Amino acid sequence: MFRKQAGATVMTADELLAYDRQHIWHPYSSINSSLPLYPVESADGVRIRLADGRELIDGMASWWSVIHGYNHPVLTAALQKQAARLSHVMFGGLTHEPAVELARLLVEITPDPLDLVFFADSGSVAVEVAMKMAIQYFHAAGKPDKKRFLTIRSGYHGDVFHCMSVCDPVNGMHQLFKGILPEYLFADRPDCGFYDDWDEADISSLERLIVENHGSLCAVILEPVVQGAGGMRFYHPRYLKRVRQLCDQYDLLLIADEIATGFGRSGRLFACEHAGIAPDLLCLGKALTGGCMTLAAVLATRKVGETISDGEPGVFMHGPTFMANPLACAVASASVKLLLDSNWEQRVGDIESGLRQGLAPCSTLDCVADVRVLGGIGVVEMKEAVDMETIQPAFVDRGVWVRPFGRLVYVMPSYCMSPEEISILTTAIFEVVAG
Repeated sequence: MFRKQAGATVMTADELLAYDRQHIWHPYSSINSSLPLYPVESADGVRIRLADGRELIDGMASWWSVIHGYNHPVLTAALQKQAARLSHVMFGGLTHEPAVELARLLVEITPDPLDLVFFADSGSVAVEVAMKMAIQYFHAAGKPDKKRFLTIRSGYHGDVFHCMSVCDPVNGMHQLFKGILPEYLFADRPDCGFYDDWDEADISSLERLIVENHGSLCAVILEPVVQGAGGMRFYHPRYLKRVRQLCDQYDLLLIADEIATGFGRSGRLFACEHAGIAPDLLCLGKALTGGCMTLAAVLATRKVGETISDGEPGVFMHGPTFMANPLACAVASASVKLLLDSNWEQRVGDIESGLRQGLAPCSTLDCVADVRVLGGIGVVEMKEAVDMETIQPAFVDRGVWVRPFGRLVYVMPSYCMSPEEISILTTAIFEVVAG
């Protein structure tokens, strides 16, 4: 046992692992888990360096956030400069340059008419904020009965309580809470793939639910074009365009959850651009800070903001302690500028080509149900769920970091990954999947 004492305790890698096993609860895991853990010593570019000296090419960009790679000097400098000036100050009654500068950037690059920015702590909290805004919007508009949500199956929107209510009810990781969470409406998931011919019948389930329930609905919430952790599916942009039209027709807000897709991941700066639409509320996170710190944002239209502000109680009822943290805002601004000043479109296009070529052989394997690629996202869908106890070490042994879940073996590399590194990554996926 380690004594609780002031000051740092230097641990060997084995001691670190032992203490972790005894005292730390990891995400989506049991404290009795036998899954392997790998102590990380450092990271640079697209490589994670383990405590035992091995280097792994990171195919996950740390859950899709480290778009510029690890230890980028521009982001590190932004953090150091801001830390020397102001690490944190409450946002109630005060403001500061990093928050204003980041808000200005986000308003400039997101679709019109989104021009109000509310900062939050994480992606899940951003979704929670957007859902609260939708409910409060209709309450302020004198329509308090409009307080339910409609979404599509196979979606995932986060782990905080209200977000769980709009995650897929079957594979959304939250079946345990059925009967406790609010019960909302779920349309059939879109069947038309991103590259398929559009079939108008694809929208019929969602349209029927809107027609039958619009008097009680405040918003449709979905992940534009790319459904992330609920199934890693890419659907037709026309579906999103039709959802926008139906929301306008039946007086519903449209909430676009671009936590995973924002900042170029789908091949466009924002996935909504594939359909040429703008939501009423846009949720951003993950890559917002280039993976350096936790930060999220909700962008809203002026109409939403004015309606809430002019109604009862006259204020939006949310205010996190670390809202608009100056360190996070400073590094987010640096990350967004770094992205905009780069040839990110070409980089993501090259990654798409490399993933498409490298993962294609997986489609010949009997154990594989589907292989799909869009922008900087590559997915190998298996016919059966993977065995994490064997598949994770197999990837590490090949010098790559890939974290599958369920039946999905997928990657979302940093945009700085070279063609050679993409090839190493995809070759390892084929070899491991092939067994």
